Amino acid sequence: YLIIKNFLACVDRTLSELTGREPLVFLPSPYSSEPTTGKAHVKQCEQMTLTRRQKRVCRREAGLAETLRESVRLSLLECRYQFRNERWNCSLDGRGGLLKRAFKETAFLQAVSSAALSHALAKACSSGRMERCTCDDSPGLQHREAWQWGVCGDNLKYSTKFLKRFLGQKRVSKDLRAQIDAHNINAGIRAVKSGMRTTCKCHGVSGSCAVRTCWKQLSAFHDTARLLKFRYDAAVRVLSVTNAATGETELTGPRLQGNASPRPRPTELVFLEESPSFCRPSRYSPGTAGRSCSKDTSCSSLCCGRGYNTALHLATLSCHCQVRWCCHVECQTCVREEEVYTCKEH
Repeated sequence: YLIIKNFLACVDRTLSELTGREPLVFLPSPYSSEPTTGKAHVKQCEQMTLTRRQKRVCRREAGLAETLRESVRLSLLECRYQFRNERWNCSLDGRGGLLKRAFKETAFLQAVSSAALSHALAKACSSGRMERCTCDDSPGLQHREAWQWGVCGDNLKYSTKFLKRFLGQKRVSKDLRAQIDAHNINAGIRAVKSGMRTTCKCHGVSGSCAVRTCWKQLSAFHDTARLLKFRYDAAVRVLSVTNAATGETELTGPRLQGNASPRPRPTELVFLEESPSFCRPSRYSPGTAGRSCSKDTSCSSLCCGRGYNTALHLATLSCHCQVRWCCHVECQTCVREEEVYTCKEH
């Protein structure tokens, strides 16, 4: 799972000049219309923060470098969106310090990064951008003889196998932090799997559905990230215990009254340390001073009791629109005053 930390470090370095207001353009378009030449592909692999073994795999797999870059883009976009109203807003400032700890926020970063990798690899297979994999053939589906697989499905099965080989996941270490990291990475992959659906189209006389064309399709990554944000909100603080029967170290959750401590579910995110408040600048975040907030919903929490400033902002918008014959709409431009709220510094 070293690549997850390497990717996040790569994001820090590549995007260090961002303001956070350009969410769709902070990376080059991940897939250009021109095919990547061999030399260009090798150069992209060498520029990435990967282990030596991972660079070898990257050089062998045409299309992998672009897929890895796309996964970075997906994970950062969704991290920023899901935490846009939180004190920690997935800021790049302080990311390095955050990754050294075992906070809830670290758990989310690991899960969303592994989920983005899994999602991007499956999509790359079905779209033909990876040479060594292709569509999902979905063996084992019931009544397969009644279905004709006419659409290229997302190959999550290959994606998951390839991802585990690429990450070099082996027997889990006895080290508590390593177990927590591995658990959260696998929780991210499971979140992608939970969004896999079978989509079908009916064919036949008068829509009789005599023949169905079916394929496997992943849900939008936004839905996966939203699920992981829900799991973040319900994350479980864990500690380690030694299994008396096997002698192995295991993760366990808080002890319930009168019962043994339950093991965390594979889908849950887990953490070891309570998070800081993120209210003031620290090694983990720039704080919340100057952040925009909503007066009715988020200012109270986001501003940490410091209050907020109110300013008037002139916004332009289209108004008094009318449809003209035949086929276009004419609008006037109106100016409207809007109140903007930002958290105070003191």
